[in-house]
Amino acid sequence: MSAPTRRLCALLCATLVLVACSKDKSDKPAVLVPLNNRIDIKTAWHTKLGGEKPVLRLGLGVGVDGQRAFAASYKGSVTAFDLNSGKELWARSVRAPLSGGPAAADGLVVVGSSKGEVIALKEEDGAPRWRVRINAEILSAPAIGAGLVIVRGVDGKLHGLSIKDGSESWVIDQQVPRLSLRGTSRPIVVGDLAICGFDNGRVAAVTVGNGSSAWEAAVGQSHGSTELQRLIDVDAPVVADGDELFAVAYQGRVARLARDSGQIDWARDLSSFRGLAVDANAVYVSTAEGDLVRLDRRTGSEQWRQKSLERRQLSAPAVYRGRVVVADFAGFVHWFDVATGDPIARMSIGKKARVSTAPIVAGDLLLVFGDNGELNAFRAPAPPAAPAASTP
Repeated sequence: MSAPTRRLCALLCATLVLVACSKDKSDKPAVLVPLNNRIDIKTAWHTKLGGEKPVLRLGLGVGVDGQRAFAASYKGSVTAFDLNSGKELWARSVRAPLSGGPAAADGLVVVGSSKGEVIALKEEDGAPRWRVRINAEILSAPAIGAGLVIVRGVDGKLHGLSIKDGSESWVIDQQVPRLSLRGTSRPIVVGDLAICGFDNGRVAAVTVGNGSSAWEAAVGQSHGSTELQRLIDVDAPVVADGDELFAVAYQGRVARLARDSGQIDWARDLSSFRGLAVDANAVYVSTAEGDLVRLDRRTGSEQWRQKSLERRQLSAPAVYRGRVVVADFAGFVHWFDVATGDPIARMSIGKKARVSTAPIVAGDLLLVFGDNGELNAFRAPAPPAAPAASTP
């Protein structure tokens, strides 16, 4: 059985198990209660690309570089937009079934295909730069930095490709379990390290210059007697903030790690395959069950848990203008108070416009990309400034 087939089977099996375990009303997605928005959210612009087929579960999202946003469709189109106005700047058909990306930096826009192709275009006009094959489906955006394009395939390999011509500088390999969730962690480049999560529950750091292993850390820890119970994929991207890294595994843990050594400073049992976001004080996690949880950044202790969106298949969260934002399987975007977890506002990007990827913060805009190709740019006011302390 091929790796993509194993992943799809794992997703379908997990769904069947959940359905078979119980058929009462508690297994249904939480019903949204009416909410009067407490902040004024505006749609700055909106557009639509071709959407994906629901069964594919692709890794397509939005890439931002400077004043441009980039999006792609599974049918092979890559489009650039002016970030402020939403005006289309260029569109290019790459004649490939796209499944990961785009990433944009250093003058390149890079996408990956389900056929294992990595395709690089010029940011300025979409002109082709290079095209190479890694022979494994790509289900996450590449990372661009330090003169390389870092690409993760579903076969557990992480490739370092030259930004100039796509030639392979190095490749590392992590063991892929026989059964895993469909999806892969997006790599990141932090300083001289390329960092990525893998399906064996580990986060690995590679020296960008030569591909040598810098460190590995176990975030997921396998438990249970069945293969489904032992799924511990780190499918969510690792988040870097200063010298600290944050990672979370499905049926595993959320952890804070030291960037230079991979040492785990703290870890808490929590399951997520979508991901997390951080600010100066906290870590926000969209759990596999559909809870939104705030943890203390320093200690990992739980500070609040919002359960009103249970089983609504949340995206990873984003911290935008002092609020935490998530989207769900029905195309609703939810704003919450970072301090209390109370709901603040709700918007829709379209009926049944499932959102699988995290909202993207781009300046004063929040970009939300639905799996059906709906791309919305929202603008919300900044929170009021705290009153200045009076002078004695």
